[in-house]
Amino acid sequence: MRSVLIVAHTARQRIAALAAHARERLADAGFEVRMLTEEADDCGLCFTRPVSGPDAAEGCELVLVLGGDGTFLRAAEYARPAGVPMLGVNLGHVGFLAEVDPQAFDATVEKIVAQDYTVDERVTVDADVWRDGELIGRAWALNEVSLERTNRERMLEVAVSVDERPLLRFGCDGVLCATPTGSTAYAFSAGGPIMWPTVDAMLVVPNAAHALFARPVIVAPSSVVEIELVSHEGVLSCDGRRSVDVPAGATVQVRRGHQSIRIVRMHTWSFADRLVSKFQLPVRSLREATGELEEG
Repeated sequence: MRSVLIVAHTARQRIAALAAHARERLADAGFEVRMLTEEADDCGLCFTRPVSGPDAAEGCELVLVLGGDGTFLRAAEYARPAGVPMLGVNLGHVGFLAEVDPQAFDATVEKIVAQDYTVDERVTVDADVWRDGELIGRAWALNEVSLERTNRERMLEVAVSVDERPLLRFGCDGVLCATPTGSTAYAFSAGGPIMWPTVDAMLVVPNAAHALFARPVIVAPSSVVEIELVSHEGVLSCDGRRSVDVPAGATVQVRRGHQSIRIVRMHTWSFADRLVSKFQLPVRSLREATGELEEG
């Protein structure tokens, strides 16, 4: 039997209703529909198979995500270990990770049934935390890992190396290592550049660094970035969902993730068009826009 895992932000009534509609459409098409136990309870879907734990998506054809980018990142925790592709329906605000809008949902279900879609691979990052030669923490992220201060009264002092060669040392609020997918998220807010998702590289972005040179740096996909926490303790935040404590004197090693995230594409789209739409970029001059208003 074909199976789909639905992950939804069921605290919002509109999304819970869409989850119920999705369950009905997919079940009618012969799918086993799974939902996380607490979300199935929220929707009152008694005929949905409740699942939990890291293997919730094991054996599924895809993970259907109903919500915004936060819900998508949460769903990735189930899709990644199972190697299952993810399809996002944007019911949030920006929704960079989502593929379709709710208005096209019924047509989307038809394409799921017909397997009329392609799958893109998105690179992740892996992070290891070392202290005195001992591995004390490990994490991964689709968007970014961010070493941040835990004491608002004190800046972190960090030393950054790339491929075992010293590069930067400064006081800061933190340092981000982001994927191309994450370049439109936290890294963008911290002053980093936008990268096309197909670029094979990793982005290093100082966050509020007290330094003359604190520019973002793009490194090769094979590079290993080391961030030594010279003073004070910090925390490593991964996609804003998972965290690892980092004591003073520890080193965070960040490299390309050993396992990618698979994202469903329903149609050919231009990343440039998505940037214009999501960020409402001005693609026409002010003179052109003013001229149209005057003519009207």
